[in-house]
Amino acid sequence: MTLSAEKRKQLAAWQLDMKKGFYITTTLPYVNAEPHIGFAMEITRADTIARYHRIMGDEVFFNTGTDEHGAKLWNDAIEAGKDIKDYVDMYAEKFRELSPLLNLSVDNFIRTTDPHHIIAAQEFWRRCQKNGFIYKKNYEGKYCVGCELEKTNSELENGRCPIHPNKEIEIISEENYFFKFSALESQLTELYEKNPKLVIPDFRFNEMRTFVKRGLNDFSISRLKSKMPWGVPAPDDDEHVMYVWFDALVSYISAIGWPDNETQFKKWWPVVQFAGKDQVRQQAAMWQAMLLSIGIEPSKNIIINGFINSGGQKMSKSLGNVISPFDVVDFFRNVTDFPEDVLRFVVLHDISSFEDGDITMDSIKESYKVNLQDGLGNLVSRVMKLAETYLSEPIEKPNIEGTLPFEHSQYLDRFEFNQYMRYVWEYIHLLDKRINETEPFKVVKTNLEEGRSIIKVLLQELYVIANSLSPVLPKTSEKIKKCIEENKMPEKPLFPRIEK
Repeated sequence: MTLSAEKRKQLAAWQLDMKKGFYITTTLPYVNAEPHIGFAMEITRADTIARYHRIMGDEVFFNTGTDEHGAKLWNDAIEAGKDIKDYVDMYAEKFRELSPLLNLSVDNFIRTTDPHHIIAAQEFWRRCQKNGFIYKKNYEGKYCVGCELEKTNSELENGRCPIHPNKEIEIISEENYFFKFSALESQLTELYEKNPKLVIPDFRFNEMRTFVKRGLNDFSISRLKSKMPWGVPAPDDDEHVMYVWFDALVSYISAIGWPDNETQFKKWWPVVQFAGKDQVRQQAAMWQAMLLSIGIEPSKNIIINGFINSGGQKMSKSLGNVISPFDVVDFFRNVTDFPEDVLRFVVLHDISSFEDGDITMDSIKESYKVNLQDGLGNLVSRVMKLAETYLSEPIEKPNIEGTLPFEHSQYLDRFEFNQYMRYVWEYIHLLDKRINETEPFKVVKTNLEEGRSIIKVLLQELYVIANSLSPVLPKTSEKIKKCIEENKMPEKPLFPRIEK
């Protein structure tokens, strides 16, 4: 039977849909400083979701990268006495190093200086302009270089941006291109009503609903090249470069082949995005309006993280309380074979999923002792010692690969990372308690078979714990599974004591 052209088209669409993948991305951090623990938290959370979906059988595309244009970088490079390209190359490499440092399962690292991205950003501009959403006008406004955002008087405290109080507010007066944000107010409102899970958590989504209800103002999307040359050239106008946010946000679609590879783009889009609370407007309003302006489906979810403070204060170089993920991993590299999992544990377990959190090096060390050393590590040693001593061969491992218990996975489905971790650790404490209650180390001395049966159940339960750890502490999970499969204790404690 010969299929009609329409049927062939329907079949091709069905086959493409059957191959639909899961796409997740972090924001693209600015490369004006080395990575801090706040971004390490964001990218570890994104990695956890990527690993979780792979466990559940999904084909995953995990994207991250760096944002490398804008006035802030231009000014910082001049201040540092460096060539701008050398400056962004240096810091971009630091962010690329997070992947091996934290054992991330990243599939793509995009830089906004990549040639393909520049072409995509210019094509996005052209389509916006063709659809009537870009125009030029004289402009005067207040601008925070730290945020790379326009600021109203109501957003300033004592004449300064509350997020970047150490930076002077710039007064910009020039002819710029503008994006017709105001023309998409009703469409944004409709989008928010139709997709109640677009922004997570709800209280961040409510901020955006309120923001849109107050009325939207068109925003500038270009700077004069003569004043700030470091940006993507505006199409068909040599005097302007693109505003950094307009350029950088397009990276979420250029990373998956837009506009030249439509098949690849359709396979992955829409996206699950992670971002910090200082980027809610950019991600949940500006970016969604930009997508609407050229007819691309909005994002699937936008997950907003809180900030990490240290010792009750915002991290800053002047206070000397900035925590580097490289320093944390380097410290624990001298303690355990799983230093990356220590940092992963802390940012997933010790920090609220959506609110601000607070950590210090002392709190990290204490959490390591209580939860990893005395908790998980001690449990593994107890169970594997019983198994190696009293069992002649490995148990038949539970048939749970490719799954997670619903009691656990429901938290990852809701992006509630610390709740997920705490639930798993409750399981660890319960298994430790069961050893104390059943006392298999005593039972084997009077009834060997009964004692062995208890130990086998303990091993099966430990395997379930190891499986639940696979998206969050992958190397630790692999090691525990290997111990069970070989019926051998670890060569040394998984999480030894910190030597003072």
